Amino acid sequence: MICKLAVDSVLVRVFAHTKIVRNGSTSASYVVVGAGSAGCVLASRLTESGTESVLLLEAGPRDTLLGSKRLAWKVHMPAALTYNLGDRRYNWYYHTTPQRAMDDRRLYWPRGRVWGGSSSLNAMVFVRGHPEDYDRWDREGAAGWSYSSCLPYFRRSETHSLGGDEYRGRDGPLRVTRVHDDHPLHLAFLEAGSQAGYPFTPDMNGFQQEGFGWMDTSVHRGQRWSAACAYLHPSLSRPNITALNGTLATRVLFDGTRAVGVEYERNGNIERVYADKEVILSGGAINSPQLLLLSGVGDEKHLKSLDIPVVTHRPGVGQNLQDHLEIYVQQACTQPITLYRAQKPLRMLAIGMEWMLKFTGQGSSAHLHTGGFIRSAAGVPHPDIQFHFLPSQVIDHGRTASTAEAYQVHVGPMRPTSRGWIKLNSRDPREHPVIEANYLATKQDVREMRQCVKMSREVFAQPAFDHFRGLEIVPGPEVKSDAEIDAAVRALADSAYHPSCTCKMGDPKDPTAVVDPETRVIGIEGLRVVDASIMPSVVSGNLNAPTIMLAEKAADIIRGLAPLPPCHVPVYSPPSLETQR
Repeated sequence: MICKLAVDSVLVRVFAHTKIVRNGSTSASYVVVGAGSAGCVLASRLTESGTESVLLLEAGPRDTLLGSKRLAWKVHMPAALTYNLGDRRYNWYYHTTPQRAMDDRRLYWPRGRVWGGSSSLNAMVFVRGHPEDYDRWDREGAAGWSYSSCLPYFRRSETHSLGGDEYRGRDGPLRVTRVHDDHPLHLAFLEAGSQAGYPFTPDMNGFQQEGFGWMDTSVHRGQRWSAACAYLHPSLSRPNITALNGTLATRVLFDGTRAVGVEYERNGNIERVYADKEVILSGGAINSPQLLLLSGVGDEKHLKSLDIPVVTHRPGVGQNLQDHLEIYVQQACTQPITLYRAQKPLRMLAIGMEWMLKFTGQGSSAHLHTGGFIRSAAGVPHPDIQFHFLPSQVIDHGRTASTAEAYQVHVGPMRPTSRGWIKLNSRDPREHPVIEANYLATKQDVREMRQCVKMSREVFAQPAFDHFRGLEIVPGPEVKSDAEIDAAVRALADSAYHPSCTCKMGDPKDPTAVVDPETRVIGIEGLRVVDASIMPSVVSGNLNAPTIMLAEKAADIIRGLAPLPPCHVPVYSPPSLETQR
């Protein structure tokens, strides 16, 4: 089944079901900025009834070929994901400031700039996080966002290939697939986890996150199933939705402290659109705080330093930045069974042709089929380390070709204690903001990254890998002591692409909160933020599934609908919690 694409007449429709107001400008019920994972959900859900209109603005291109309804293969072929990570056409191509605790390296942060946002760039790993993450949100001031309140929206969002149950969805827009791959290295990884003493989990997104197991993916019948495929494209035939690309939002328009519209640049022209009800920012953890700051919502001192008129003083805008840091532990493989040969030019051509003709073969998968969640120490209440296993070698975000038959784990801590921030470089909306990730700023984060390397080596040393294990490539066999491991982490670790929490949701009385539990910007009328930036704290896993859930739940809030009934389900607790990791 090919991702449902609208016909050309719909794609080129301009402002259908909108009103012309104010010197020829347009208006819609809702103006949504950003067609990423959250924005696509909102555009679809807010127009379901047919009574409200949405204008969706996206700075990047469509996820289809220019002037066509055909798929853009770089986006929709799962195995081509590394092309997106290095392609400025689909990517904001951000970098952090020099990281003091990481040898002053400027880390690369690819973020989606295309219909589907980062769900059109990511590795399609579909992980919800741990139930305790959402109960923590509730305790941190996001009342109504506990696990039992969020689970119904996880279920509503998805159709799972294994069918629905009390944890999984059965009839949602998002296609979620569990792949049981018979590749010997995936099987060895699962067996090695068992040999190292860790449990097997039949469903990381269900009763038991902890353990090693098969991962869910947002792939359907050989194609990436992004938020654009799931939500946006099926909605474009509605007369009350208009999705524009190539529109860079430059500021939110205010009448006093009420948001009334958005100013944006398109084809070199500055234009305005007005919202009859609300403006909703869904640009993500970097773009949403940047746009708030450009619009005069943020720390008063910072705004005045750039001569930006202050609409309201919200010092939390851009603060509380959290991300997952990870390192690739790579092992040479003694047998020619990795993806190394698949990356040779002629073989890549054959793989690409098979995918384009039938959506099958090695091009139909990102090959991240197994992983694990474990606790780093006794007494840790739920898993704080995540593994992604790959039967291949990745170098520099895939921008450099593999050099050997090898396999690897991407491994990193799930709940870092370091906090960063985002600020403006200037008043120019085209200029990237300052991204201070502040990685490894605490001793705990340094210790946990060190533990990640040690535990990865422990898994790779198990008998299950005896038939495949060559020399360690990264960090390398010469890296042995704690000091040497710490030095390797500083030199080699990279972002797991999970920036979040920069417009924190919390109690309106909390001076560091940016939005309330209804997703409304505190101190402002008619303005919401709905994306990963409003997470109070980063979840223990990948961010695409939680972001889609968040937008599903927010859509009901915005529409004034009663929340879905809470789902109270059992959650695994390890029997050896206090005695073993």
